[in-house]
Amino acid sequence: MPIINRIADFAEDMTTWRRHLHTIPELSFDCPKTAAFIKERLQEFGVDEIHEGIAQTGIVAIINGKGDGPTVGLRADFDALPIEEETGVEYASTHAGKMHACGHDGHTAMLLGAAKYMVETRNFSGRVALIFQPAEEDGGGAQVMCQEGMMDRFDIAEVYGIHNFPGVDEGTFYTRPGPIMAAVDSFTITINGRGGHGAMPHETADPVVAACGMVTAIQTIISRNVKSGAEKVISVTQIHTGSASNVIPDTAMINGTVRTFDVETRDTIMKRMGEIVQGQAASYGVTAELDYEEGYPATVNSEAQTAFAAGVARGLVGEAKVDDNFAKVAGAEDFSYMLEERPGSYLFLGAGPGAGLHHPKFNFNDEIAPLGASFFAQLVEQLQPAAK
Repeated sequence: MPIINRIADFAEDMTTWRRHLHTIPELSFDCPKTAAFIKERLQEFGVDEIHEGIAQTGIVAIINGKGDGPTVGLRADFDALPIEEETGVEYASTHAGKMHACGHDGHTAMLLGAAKYMVETRNFSGRVALIFQPAEEDGGGAQVMCQEGMMDRFDIAEVYGIHNFPGVDEGTFYTRPGPIMAAVDSFTITINGRGGHGAMPHETADPVVAACGMVTAIQTIISRNVKSGAEKVISVTQIHTGSASNVIPDTAMINGTVRTFDVETRDTIMKRMGEIVQGQAASYGVTAELDYEEGYPATVNSEAQTAFAAGVARGLVGEAKVDDNFAKVAGAEDFSYMLEERPGSYLFLGAGPGAGLHHPKFNFNDEIAPLGASFFAQLVEQLQPAAK
């Protein structure tokens, strides 16, 4: 089954909504204009309930179907990024230093399109919870919505989300059961030594040499401490120290990121990094402090729900355009918190050629919005058929 005809009828409306949102990008939890626009559209459609102020500017809207049944959650994120836009489009950001560089404006348009259709048809049983979420890029809005009791409050049984994917074939779906995106952690190591003249290093406790040793030793965690075959990344991305060629500084700082797909690997890396930092510090005669910050957990798709979602996608675009064994992605996504609370699935939707995510020239492909909306609608109608 291709794009739902009724959704195709208001594809132009979806483009208009998306491009308006593109002009008013807002960051993290502070998205009042975006939330107000979403609320206005939902009121126009005639959804049954609108609940505001979840995670500050998040919204959950309810559409009742025909007859009793469970509640399925459909999520769209709507925050932007602190990037100066370079697209040159007529609907470019009007908020300096902010832009929709990840397509969250498009995700919102897709879910609004699905909402408009489902309010008109109500061709399902139970309820749909439309989850419009702030702070995916920064702040973990999904976690906050869950902490505020969203899943229990609205009795959500399963939850699904889509993310656009530039650079791959337009209109293709990609997913996989189990981990699909990584857990993301960051670390900062502060080294305190004793500085002095560069010509007299024997009178110092050199934090620069200690930093170099730590960076090298940290890399052995991947090769020697984590089980073979486990997928993981440790990248040191910053080293800051010193001010002159002939001065050994007092301090040095190391910063980096860790990406993992399972809890055992994540815990091993965290433990070994702490041991290495302290051991290396002692060997170089300095002191060091590790600040290891756990970020979003791995995004782990439920097996049954992912198989079902892939089947819905095949009904829309055909077997050849659905890959349900897609390679894991080392990026991170706070939808992971929703999947920790409820079974569900996260999918990528191919957007065709164009600038990549988080690039100042990125622009969401409006052609895929009706397909994303059709996927959401078909998922609900097939998961919870209307009562007869």
